[in-house]
Amino acid sequence: MDAALLRNAEFAPVDMESWRKLAEKALRGGDFEDNLVNRSDDGIALGPLFEPAEPRILSRAEPTRNWSIAQRVDDPDVDRARQQIETDLRGGASGLALVFEGAPNAFGYGLPASEETLSRLLKDLPVNDIALRIDVHPASRKSMDWLVQNLSNRAINPSKLRLSFGIDSAATFGGTGRLRMSLEALAASLPQSLAHFFAMQVPGVLLEADGRVYHNAGATEAQELGAMASVAIAHLSIFEEARQPIAHAAPHIGFALSATHDQYLTIAKIRALRLIWARLLEECQVEAIPAHIHAETSYRMQTVKDPETNILRNTIAAFSAAVGGADSVSVLPHTITHGLPDEFARRLARNTQLLLRDESNLGFVADPAAGSGGMEQLTDELARAGWEEMRRLQDEGGLLHSLRDGHFQRRVKEAREKRAEAYRHGDRKIVGTSLHPLDKERVVQTLPAERQPVPEDGSVFCERLSPMRMDEMLGGSE
Repeated sequence: MDAALLRNAEFAPVDMESWRKLAEKALRGGDFEDNLVNRSDDGIALGPLFEPAEPRILSRAEPTRNWSIAQRVDDPDVDRARQQIETDLRGGASGLALVFEGAPNAFGYGLPASEETLSRLLKDLPVNDIALRIDVHPASRKSMDWLVQNLSNRAINPSKLRLSFGIDSAATFGGTGRLRMSLEALAASLPQSLAHFFAMQVPGVLLEADGRVYHNAGATEAQELGAMASVAIAHLSIFEEARQPIAHAAPHIGFALSATHDQYLTIAKIRALRLIWARLLEECQVEAIPAHIHAETSYRMQTVKDPETNILRNTIAAFSAAVGGADSVSVLPHTITHGLPDEFARRLARNTQLLLRDESNLGFVADPAAGSGGMEQLTDELARAGWEEMRRLQDEGGLLHSLRDGHFQRRVKEAREKRAEAYRHGDRKIVGTSLHPLDKERVVQTLPAERQPVPEDGSVFCERLSPMRMDEMLGGSE
């Protein structure tokens, strides 16, 4: 065949309406919307046809740097946790996510909350070479003191570190149902604490807008985005109260969200968060600063039955987080629904990311979704929906006040119940649980550790947002 024929060939222009007519013809009378269009939990249409879009790069904060593989460390046994850290770093992890007891995303475990814990865990570690984040217990600000003191004792220059303190009072309030002081006292105390840390020139993320608590309790993508945006506004206000210019404060605010096995929604959610953050800074008349986003694979999507299927869910979720542009990613080990994961489960979680990063080279392109008509449209629609949820929360006094008054919990529970109905009626399937279940479940190996109760102390209370797995929505799958 002469290649010149292809160079001279012309194709007639085809618009969206023409494509739709061809699709309807192939359906032989079937309805286009009913057969080819699904809708997200927020009612956003997910169809097969989209208009072309101009590329819009929404990459990670440092596009020339690969994402950090942040291995979760949550073992109550500190000596065992230290051994896990050494194994993880030798095995290729480039970051650590230290999860303390009582943290909203501890899932019943967590490191003991003491200065001694950090000293024993970090002793002789090459902390300059790793990204270090902390999911803190309710006495969150103490952990910053502990860490800074520990690093100061080792004569380490903090400016060379990559630190992230997962401090989000709203996530603590929503995840535990308790705060140790009134909302007014909390708002008054935080600026003073922040001024202290600015004086020590501690780099990295100090305050975080954490959407994982709401996601794991059943929130939609827009609700998760709206909650994070509302918290980010509160954080910016705290920095103002601490007499810090917003332009200097913005790099010290980060985000944490959940990545799921719905790759399109996860990619779009991360990109939408970057748009929302840029818009918030624009409203503050501050030049855009890239958001620092940590992604953790969803606890909500994990199952108890046939837990090996969680490995595949985690792989898709980690892929989506990397392609979406997360700056750091943590993979929950696939046996976390059964107890504290053992060395084998932790190794699979770590190697999942290593394969995606080092063999599949997912970090080679800054924003692979840029310019895709479908992804750009989904990104915009999620950003708009998240912005509307944020405005609703602000009308309710901000997320903390909305949680105190039960407004946000009500909307999350409504979304969760609607999703649960879809699982119970078979409109949504769970492989290994509601679809193709095993005749006999295999024994799952976990480490010996007692589950820890949710912290009981607190002077301000709200209805707790408890994590609920998708298999629990079927009505008692364990």
